[in-house]
Amino acid sequence: MKKYLSLTALLVLALFMMVSCATKALSEPVVVEEAKTLDSSVKDIQKYGNLVLSITKSDMDSIGAEYGDVFTVDLGDQVLEAPYCTSYSDVEIGDLVLRNDGDGIILAINMGDFASSYGIATKVSNPDKTYQWVFEEGKKLEDITLSLILTSKGEYRGQYLIHQLFRTNERDDYSSDAVFANFREIVGGNLGSGALFRSSSPVNNEIGRAKYADELVSFNNIRSVMNLADNREAIEGYFKEEDFASPYYKSLYENGQVIALNMGVSFKTREFQNGLVEGLTFLSKNEGPYLVHCNEGKDRAGFTSALLSALMGLTYDEIASDYMTSYENYYHVEKGTEQYEAVKRSNIDSMLSFIAGVETKDLENVDLSVKAEEFLVAIGMEKVDIDTLKSKLSKNYK
Repeated sequence: MKKYLSLTALLVLALFMMVSCATKALSEPVVVEEAKTLDSSVKDIQKYGNLVLSITKSDMDSIGAEYGDVFTVDLGDQVLEAPYCTSYSDVEIGDLVLRNDGDGIILAINMGDFASSYGIATKVSNPDKTYQWVFEEGKKLEDITLSLILTSKGEYRGQYLIHQLFRTNERDDYSSDAVFANFREIVGGNLGSGALFRSSSPVNNEIGRAKYADELVSFNNIRSVMNLADNREAIEGYFKEEDFASPYYKSLYENGQVIALNMGVSFKTREFQNGLVEGLTFLSKNEGPYLVHCNEGKDRAGFTSALLSALMGLTYDEIASDYMTSYENYYHVEKGTEQYEAVKRSNIDSMLSFIAGVETKDLENVDLSVKAEEFLVAIGMEKVDIDTLKSKLSKNYK
């Protein structure tokens, strides 16, 4: 479904960045004189709190909507604004987006939980890491309706172009197995040699990388795994798939060396933070080398890796560079470009700002190691387990 950035798109992006007057024109709102409205019900609430709407791209086309247009979202008791885009990462972390995912239109918060944040429903997690959405008494999914009103044309177009990210899932399009699997060791600070790794999923083959990741996990003798994306039922389901080819991961799982956390994507939620405490405590009680992964190894694994990197004394530049390597690997985003800086500012700067409790402009002037430890204590991790984890991460395993 996803392809490389086409030559046409590259030319559009280059023109956008080079011609200031064009940039200004794309960024300025054009008020729609006659409001065009689409009424929608909600077909489903996804795992992460995204609302799957009943309207489709064809409906959006029928009122002349284009990517980068801004809609007013009328929920009845709440009125919001959201740009029309193609990816969650087309907006900053925490911002609203109307996303065309190919099958329909989704109303979401980038790395957030829309349903919970706006009182649509409450997510109740079960002991087995499954979940269900619970509505107010007397209400059900079918009762949720909203209206999308096309408010301004092209208001968000400039930011939309900067955020465009495209990848393929073909191994031959990447320079190595490690780049394709987004697999790498995190190095620097007080981290020991061969102690901490991050990766795309070595067990879920949805994006075609599991086999390659599993081979790299085996090669680096990983002994303990923090799986941020799946519960046990999902993992065991992957074992039964026809394309399953991850024997080393399966052996780790069956030996109790994988913790399945099934975490959401919003690092500001209590659920996510509880998962961090559970997962990092598990690592502290098991032996390295360690692996942290989600599905792509980019967002949830990105936050967790940044937190551990900060804890172990890596600098802001080292942490940011490691985080952005995922975007270089997947999307061939080039360092030093406007697109690179936009993603960095939107994602890793926001993550570190949240961990450290400071504004992004102050990140290079604080002791991130101290702030990371304070963060872990604040979300409930025991000091003795933090000290044990730091000790084990500082060992040389190679």
